[in-house]
Amino acid sequence: MAEQKKITDRKSLKKNRTRVLKSKRGYFALHKIAIKEIEERLQDINRNFQKIAIITAYPKIWTSLFPDAFFLNDSDTLDFGLEKYDLIIHAMSLHWSDDPVGQLIQCKNMLIKDGLFLAVFFGGKTIHELNYSFSKAEAKISEGISPRFMPMGEIRDLGNLLQRAGFGLPVADSISKKYSYKSILTLMHDIRRMGETNVLLLRKKTFTQSKIINEMIKIYSENFKQRDNTFLATFELIFLTGWAPSDNQPKPLRPGSVKVNLSKLLDDFIK
Repeated sequence: MAEQKKITDRKSLKKNRTRVLKSKRGYFALHKIAIKEIEERLQDINRNFQKIAIITAYPKIWTSLFPDAFFLNDSDTLDFGLEKYDLIIHAMSLHWSDDPVGQLIQCKNMLIKDGLFLAVFFGGKTIHELNYSFSKAEAKISEGISPRFMPMGEIRDLGNLLQRAGFGLPVADSISKKYSYKSILTLMHDIRRMGETNVLLLRKKTFTQSKIINEMIKIYSENFKQRDNTFLATFELIFLTGWAPSDNQPKPLRPGSVKVNLSKLLDDFIK
């Protein structure tokens, strides 16, 4: 079996998160939005979950909704212990995984039959304005583009991850939040306060040239500046929902297994 290619510098990611945890200026607004969305989804399911595990780098934030949950970090090998759970939540970290399908399989294996899995993480539209502006600026100034942003998935592809991992009744959906910033540098500062700055293994380790920064700001202003002179920034949250396989779950019908008289349906419709 081929070894999974590493794209994330886990040491730098841990360093970023540690800095945020120690700081009094950590920015968790999007975590709070994710928590509210997860809470609403669980209310719609209307099931009383007894044993909950949450995968997150920021347990104090998620404790507000799940005070009795078991918390674990998003390491390559998830340390669930020996317990099995009826609810597992992968909270705001799957976008940094080198092997997201492997993460989902590990979660599925630690669920009881008909247990629920929920994941929330950043999607491909997140800060696409900044990504576009940096790419254009680098291409113009240095005639090349360095890897700055995690290759976050598109929702049409991410739903397939659940099926590949063996979950039943897979669902993928997303929400987008648009924010206005007085300056682009304030946006970049907020990304740092989230612990979400660049930790790709192939990133440049040197400081970005000031002329690239200036060109990026110019391009951002030309394309994403609003009428009130603020700068638009998009954050997309992807949600994945799946159930551990169980004999009593609804099964999709086999192609051709439904016998329908089309003529009768049309006659009934016309009547």
